[in-house]
Amino acid sequence: MEALAALVTVPLVAFGATYWLVTPAQRLGRYLGIVDRPRRGEVQVRTVARTGGYAMFAAFFLASLLSLALLPRFPAEYTRLLGVLLGALLILPIALLDDILRLGPLPQFVGQAVVAVVPMVFGVLVDSVANPFGGVAVLPEVIVFPITFLWFMGMMNTVNFIDTMDGVAAGVAGIAGVVLAVRSIQLEQYSIAVLVLAMAGACAGFLPHNLHPAKVFMGTSGSMFLGFGLAALAILGGAKIATTTMVLAVPILDTGLVILQRTLRGRSPFQGGDGAHLPHRLLAVGLSQRAVVYLIYLLCAVLGALSLALSAVQKFYTLIAALLILGAVVVALYQAGVLRRPPGPSQTNPVQGAEPEPPEQI
Repeated sequence: MEALAALVTVPLVAFGATYWLVTPAQRLGRYLGIVDRPRRGEVQVRTVARTGGYAMFAAFFLASLLSLALLPRFPAEYTRLLGVLLGALLILPIALLDDILRLGPLPQFVGQAVVAVVPMVFGVLVDSVANPFGGVAVLPEVIVFPITFLWFMGMMNTVNFIDTMDGVAAGVAGIAGVVLAVRSIQLEQYSIAVLVLAMAGACAGFLPHNLHPAKVFMGTSGSMFLGFGLAALAILGGAKIATTTMVLAVPILDTGLVILQRTLRGRSPFQGGDGAHLPHRLLAVGLSQRAVVYLIYLLCAVLGALSLALSAVQKFYTLIAALLILGAVVVALYQAGVLRRPPGPSQTNPVQGAEPEPPEQI
C-alpha cells in the first residue's frame, strides 16, 4: 500500500510542478535573453525561450525528495542516489553556460565527462549485465569504468541529438521512463520505479508547452538532464541496459547514422543545419510536425512493449537483427551515393537570414 501510494503521488507531483513552473521559466528565459532563434536547416521559425528544462529539473528534485520520505531504502541505495543527485546538480552550471554562450564540442565534452564521473565515484556502475542465455555476467573490473562512462555519455548525447523538433525529446524520454518503471515494478524495485516515474511525470508536464507549436524549449538543461537521468536510473535498477537500448533504439540509430553521414561528407559530426536527422527527413517527405512526433512516439512505445514482453534471448537476437538491418541500409545508401552526396540547401527551414546552426552536443 505504501509503495502504491508513492507510485501514484510522486509522478503526479512531478507532472503538476513541471506544468506550473514552465511558464515562469519561459518568461525568465525571454527576460534574460536565453532563447533559440530561427537557424538555417532547422524547423524552428520563431524565437523561443530555451529554459523549460530548468522547470523539469526542479520538479524532478522535488518529486525525488518526496519519494525519499514515502519509501524506505537500503543504506547503499542512499549512497548511490546521492551520487546521482550530485551529478544532476552539476548539470545546472554547465547547461546555463551552454544556454547562454552555446559552447563548442570540447567544453561540452569536458562538462559531460565531469557529470558522468560523479555518480560513478558513488558506485553507480555497470559492473554486470544480464546474460541473454541465462544468469548474470560479471564484467572485469578493468572495463567497468570505461563502459559506464560511455553509457552516460552516449545517453546524454542521444537525447540531445533527438531534441531537434517540438515534443520529440520529452516524449521519447517519458516513454522510456514508463517502460523502465514497469520493468522495475515487475522486479518489485519500487524505490527505483518511483524515481523513473518522477522523470516521466516531469516529461508529461512539459509536453503541453512543448508540442508544436512549442511555447518553450527544454534547452541543454533538459536534454542533458533527461539523458543523464535515464542512464543513471537504468543502472540503479540493475543495469537495465538492454531494455533502455531497445526503447531508445530509433534515436540511438538516428544519432549513429547522422554522425556517420556527416563524417563521410567531410564535415563535423556535431555541426547541425543539414536536415540529416530522422524527424527532418520525415518532415521533408510531407508529414506534419505532429505526425512525425507521434510516429516516433509509436515506434518507441512498440519497441518498449517488446522489451517488456520478450525474453533476454529474444531481446539479444532482436538487437542483433536491428544492427544487421542498419548495416545493410548504410551500405545500400553509401553505394547509392546518398551518404556521400554533399548536403544541399535544407528544405526544413527557408527562413532568410537565419542564424547558422551551432555545434550539437557531443
